[in-house]
Amino acid sequence: MCEVTIVIPNYNGRKYLVPCLEALYGMTAVDMEVVVVDNGSEDQSIEEAERLYPQVRYMLLDKNYGFCRAVNEGIQASRTEYVLLLNNDTEIKKGFVENLLRTIKKSPKIFSVESKMIQYGNHNLIDSAGTYYNALGWAFARGRDSSAGKYNRRSRTFAACAGAAIYRKSVFEEIGGFDENYFAYLEDIDMGYRARIYGYINLYEPKAEVIHVGSAASGSRYNEFKTMYSARNNIYLIYKNMPWPQILLNLPVLTAGFLAKAVFFWKKGLGRVYLKSLADGFVMCQSRDKLAYKKDHLQNYVQIQKELWVNMIRRFS
Repeated sequence: MCEVTIVIPNYNGRKYLVPCLEALYGMTAVDMEVVVVDNGSEDQSIEEAERLYPQVRYMLLDKNYGFCRAVNEGIQASRTEYVLLLNNDTEIKKGFVENLLRTIKKSPKIFSVESKMIQYGNHNLIDSAGTYYNALGWAFARGRDSSAGKYNRRSRTFAACAGAAIYRKSVFEEIGGFDENYFAYLEDIDMGYRARIYGYINLYEPKAEVIHVGSAASGSRYNEFKTMYSARNNIYLIYKNMPWPQILLNLPVLTAGFLAKAVFFWKKGLGRVYLKSLADGFVMCQSRDKLAYKKDHLQNYVQIQKELWVNMIRRFS
C-alpha cells in the first residue's frame, strides 16, 4: 500500500515536467502514488508525460486556476496519510521522499516538513533552507545564495515552502486546505501560519535535497506577476491571520517594512506595480473573512509573535 501521495501542479511545464518525474521515479524506493494536476496547459507537456509515465494519475483542469486550486485538487484526491507537494521545476535527489517521510512520522504535532532546496543554476548554492516570516511583513527563504554545504541541522521553521514539502493530510482536514484567494505566492506562508495558530509545528529537513529552478512559471525572481501577487497577498495574509490587537502591535514595523519594500521595488522599476498591488490587497480584504480568534489559541499567538520579532534579526544575520 502507498505511504505517500506526490502532488505535482503543472502549467505549461514541458521543459521541466518529464525530468521531474524521471528523478522522482529514479530516486525513490518507497511505495507512492504520483498525481499531476494540470492547470489547462497548452504546450503538450501532459501529452508527453502521459506517453512516458502512464502510471501517473493525471487530473486535467479546464484553465489556469493557480497553484492553490491545483494542489487542493490533488490533496483531496489523495488516499494516503501524507501528501508531498512538488513543483514541476524540481529534480529530487536520492532519499528525498524517504527522509521527509521519516521526519514527519516523528510526532503527530508535525504538520509539514520542508526540504533543502538547491539552486538549479548553481548546485553549490542554496535556494531555501527554511521559510520564514517576520514582523516587517517580509517572507524570506533562509540561506538563499549561501553555500549548499551549510544549514545541515534539522530545525523548526515558520512555514514550509510548498514547492517541495510533505504534509499531514489529517491537518488539512482539520484547518482547511490552501486558500485559493491567493492564486499564487505566500499561500504556503498562510498555510504554515494557520497550522501554527492551531498548535502544529513545521520543520526543515536538510537530508531531503532537491534541485529547484525557481520562478519557472513567472519567469524570473523579480517580475510584474510575482510582485503583484506577493504584495497584494501580503496585505491579505496579515489581515487574515493576525487578530486586530496583534496588527496594532506590529503596525510601526509593518509600515517600515512596506516602505522599505516600496523603495526596493522602485529601484527595480516595479514601484508602481508594488504600490497598486498593496492597494488591491486592502480592497481584497474588504470582501474576505478573518480567521476566527479562539481563546484556546492565545499561547500559540504569543509564540508566533515572539518568532515574528526574532525573525527580523534572523533576516539580517
